[in-house]
Amino acid sequence: MNLLFVGDIVGQSGRRVLLNNIGALRDRLKLDLVVVNAENAAGGFGVTEKIAKELFAHEIDVLSTGNHVWDKKETLDFIGSEPRVLRPHNYPAGTPGSGWFVAHTAAGDPLGVLNVMGNVFMQPILDCPFVCTDRLLAGKPAEIKMMLVDFHAETTSEKMAMGWFLDGRVSAMVGTHTHVPTADERILPGGTAYISDVGMTGCYDSVIGMDKEKVLKRFVQKLPERLEAAEGKGTLCGVLIAMDEKTGKSSAIQRISIREE
Repeated sequence: MNLLFVGDIVGQSGRRVLLNNIGALRDRLKLDLVVVNAENAAGGFGVTEKIAKELFAHEIDVLSTGNHVWDKKETLDFIGSEPRVLRPHNYPAGTPGSGWFVAHTAAGDPLGVLNVMGNVFMQPILDCPFVCTDRLLAGKPAEIKMMLVDFHAETTSEKMAMGWFLDGRVSAMVGTHTHVPTADERILPGGTAYISDVGMTGCYDSVIGMDKEKVLKRFVQKLPERLEAAEGKGTLCGVLIAMDEKTGKSSAIQRISIREE
């Protein structure tokens, strides 16, 4: 099974480069499923129902998020009725939505997708992501062999710890949130595909997706400048992961990067 995971979409540039390329990627890479982190898709802050529907219309199977999931208030209204839009699963019980969804390939093979958020240097502080993930894995149906975890976290140490914690128990653990792609993709000894951060899908002529001039005013002049998503040529960053439908183990992980001309 070939899975494409696309890193955090940031603003219009990110949406454009993704939607203009996803069809060709599906054909060229023979993709079975596509999962995208969309927490910054709406102008760099949150995701709207309209944007989610647009992404699903382009054969995106699941949308994960992170700490910006509630930046658009309307998310509270529609996330409960759209199970394909995930919020971190370690939010308190009773929070709208879920961080867990089971997608199926055209052949009917199930893939469990879990979205959790780290605690180190992150706000708000949620339930322990390790305990939350452990609890879900203990209770998941036995027929779900393939599992993808989007670990939305700040530090590489917490992500690496989660990778080792899950090695041999999930098919892949991909890190998101920092918007900076790392070069440490590999298959861990137990068969789990791992990367510390997939990077963002957006304009890299920026500061992690935000207009660089506005960010510089904050750093240099110490002024309370309102941040806005950068406009310009977008770059799609993702990882292609090959999983075995019977064992749930991964055999390959490859970084994908496409820049608009």
